[in-house]
Amino acid sequence: MSAILVTGATGNVGRHVVSRLSEAGLKVRALARDPERAGLPVETVRGDLTEPRSLEPALDDVDSVFLLWPGFTTGNAAEVVARIAGRARRVVYLSALGADSSSHYGEIEQLIRHSGVSWTFLRPGGFAVNTLMWADQIRQGVVRWPYGKASRALIHEKDIAAVAVHALTSAGHNGAAYPLTGPDELTQADQVRVIGEVVGREVRWEEQPPQEARERLLAAWGEPAFVDSALRTWESFVASPERATDTVRRLLGRPALSFRQWAEDHAADFS
Repeated sequence: MSAILVTGATGNVGRHVVSRLSEAGLKVRALARDPERAGLPVETVRGDLTEPRSLEPALDDVDSVFLLWPGFTTGNAAEVVARIAGRARRVVYLSALGADSSSHYGEIEQLIRHSGVSWTFLRPGGFAVNTLMWADQIRQGVVRWPYGKASRALIHEKDIAAVAVHALTSAGHNGAAYPLTGPDELTQADQVRVIGEVVGREVRWEEQPPQEARERLLAAWGEPAFVDSALRTWESFVASPERATDTVRRLLGRPALSFRQWAEDHAADFS
């Protein structure tokens, strides 16, 4: 039996991809920088996408690859994609909603398109799990953040993983680019309210001036271009909300998990 290689296997999405494939009785191989510390229930091999030659052992007898690219630049993606295409038949790539040639997501999509491998692109919008950045503030009862009226249809990481497994294990997805969102279009202020209701704590939204937020994020993230891009993105969702898609329902035959369900699954992270 050929294996399915999962990169990003220790991350929020990758862990669910690994567990779902394993539970289905499929041969799964996970890629990790430190296999001993990965704590995964499948064969885990040492490898690093920033070091393409390290991928060779991981690609032995591999038919399909779930590709999650680390970082926000393409780096050596061309060599990585070439090595994967030389050994595997199919790639399911975790891209992003609205990916185009101006983004690293779009550049990597183009590399995959031209590699000769069969491909499927998953293009999720906002990840619900990113609201964990508010955890400390939620515990204190006030979230001070910019653009409270920015509205998004955040997706549960379990749904991204479920679609990935569906694309990896069934026919009819070659050449497809799937826009993925959750079912709820909620402003950031409403997201905070829902989390508060789930954890049984009254949480208030306090609008933060964007420049103040920028200084705070620079101290935390240390990359001005990324900080500015994030702020522009949040601002854009005030006037042009991220709209919910029905892709999860169409592919999986069930509704996408709600943001409230996500909050319930992660309630302990806010306690």
